[in-house]
Amino acid sequence: MIVVLKGMTWNHPRGYDPMVACSQSWQEKTGVEIRWEKRSLQDFEAFPVETLARNYDLIVIDHPHVGQITGENCLLPLDVPGREAERQALSAASVGPSYRSYAWNERQWAFPIDAATQVQAWRPDRTDRPQTWGEMLALARRGGVLLPLRPPHSLMSFYTLCGNLGRPCRSAAKGDLVDAETGATAVELLQEISALIDPACFGMDPIAVLEAMAVEASPVACAPLIYGYVSYSIAGFRPALVRFGDFPTVNAAGPVGSALGGTGIAVSAFSRAPGEAIDFAYWVASGGVQRGVYAASGGQPGHGDAWQGDKVNAAAHDFYRATRATLEGAWLRPRHDGYMTFQQAGSDRLNEGLRGRERPRLVVEELNRLFHASFRCG
Repeated sequence: MIVVLKGMTWNHPRGYDPMVACSQSWQEKTGVEIRWEKRSLQDFEAFPVETLARNYDLIVIDHPHVGQITGENCLLPLDVPGREAERQALSAASVGPSYRSYAWNERQWAFPIDAATQVQAWRPDRTDRPQTWGEMLALARRGGVLLPLRPPHSLMSFYTLCGNLGRPCRSAAKGDLVDAETGATAVELLQEISALIDPACFGMDPIAVLEAMAVEASPVACAPLIYGYVSYSIAGFRPALVRFGDFPTVNAAGPVGSALGGTGIAVSAFSRAPGEAIDFAYWVASGGVQRGVYAASGGQPGHGDAWQGDKVNAAAHDFYRATRATLEGAWLRPRHDGYMTFQQAGSDRLNEGLRGRERPRLVVEELNRLFHASFRCG
């Protein structure tokens, strides 16, 4: 019997092309066909996973959904008996906290296939990479900076700044999201930069910012906090090359505290061929596939073997080596059931405070209130 699986990923060459290419190799290897569909980045960040799980066998997910997903019983755990050695190898090869970001209630719900966090993007033909927040602000005053502030990315920048200030936001327990002083400082920093950039940034996600940067005649030289997209650092992907590196720091601790992103491969609890779907998840997340066909097809691997490989880095102007320190120091977002409600509400409230130049401590009080309430949503 021919087995045909359905998969859902996100609508960008980095998210879609490698899944199609890997699935073609998998079909040649096993005879199992996987047909992939795609959804927008905004849907990827917010669309209910349970709805997807009822229609697809394989789903590419974002780790903050994990608490909600497990509460809805819509995914199969991947820590199946007899494959402990494979999981240990995946864990050991994790780029930063990517592997454990999909662990919840002592089970593993997805494997990282794409590793990302907030880093810095810049046009090497326009500027040298700003290394400090102050250097970046000087560039912003000359009109050379964009920052994605469309929800949830404003909140991601808030997280990153809090982490880099040395007092990261709470990620694994009830309580205040952040202490008043650290949070207020982060809001002040975001208010300062948001006043210097195009207001259109409040409607821009990372893809929109990078597309604007990659236009040949673009005046934009830098995006200081943005999720890395390897595609734009490959020659010929867009008219102008964009480089990526560690984000400009606000203190002397180095590039620590960045809000982790990336994606993982998960298997629906409603799949009619769960064994075949789980087999593909293990295979596509493995080192050989990740540094091979996955990376060669435009993917941004989640496996450390690819991140340190000479061939992969050469093709992407050292994208992986240049951002690895930020990945290793990344901060893991909350994942409890109810967090996704907070992520949207908190982003909206933060943007109100940025647009209205509200008192930073008031904005932080509201974020803490919304975070407390999120534990009652689940």
